[in-house]
Amino acid sequence: MNRKAEISRKTAETDIKLSINIDGNGNSSINTGIGFLDHMLVLFSKHGFLDLSIECKGDLRVDSHHTIEDVGIVLGQAINKALGEKQSINRYGSSMVPMDETLVSVAMDISNRPYLVSNLSFSVEILGDLQTEMFEEFFRAVAFNAGITLHINLINGNNNHHIAEAAFKAFGRALDQATAIDNRISGVMSTKGVL
Repeated sequence: MNRKAEISRKTAETDIKLSINIDGNGNSSINTGIGFLDHMLVLFSKHGFLDLSIECKGDLRVDSHHTIEDVGIVLGQAINKALGEKQSINRYGSSMVPMDETLVSVAMDISNRPYLVSNLSFSVEILGDLQTEMFEEFFRAVAFNAGITLHINLINGNNNHHIAEAAFKAFGRALDQATAIDNRISGVMSTKGVL
């Protein structure tokens, strides 16, 4: 099975080249120009066992918004493209990741019904060089472009770095579970016969 995709997207605000291998080993090469986002995407790749390469040149002289949202758009498009017709995938995935005092849960349905529910809460406006309000924009962009119903819940947590890190690790682990092949599934996991 060759569940890989490469996508290039160039606008007046960003120039992105991204490749993904759903059946990878967790290897990554990430350069978005935003150090904290790079760190989160490395964690996502590692804990999701997917190979991910991202090169992004964005208008960071304005702020981080366009870069973060556009990386989310392209990542979502690449996930969708790599999964193709979604034959024999589990479809559903969930993970709870603890990190010291923090506990974050992520549940998803790769259903072609994009939706985001997120209650991540941060007590600071910026982590490293990333505006914390942009986490929701990133996950929304991924979910809507990948066709994923995505729920991200902060169950417990005070440390902002821990909250972000647990969310990205749980997102990777849930995606790994949802995209896993189950040979008992003939076609797609739906009584309608389509996702």
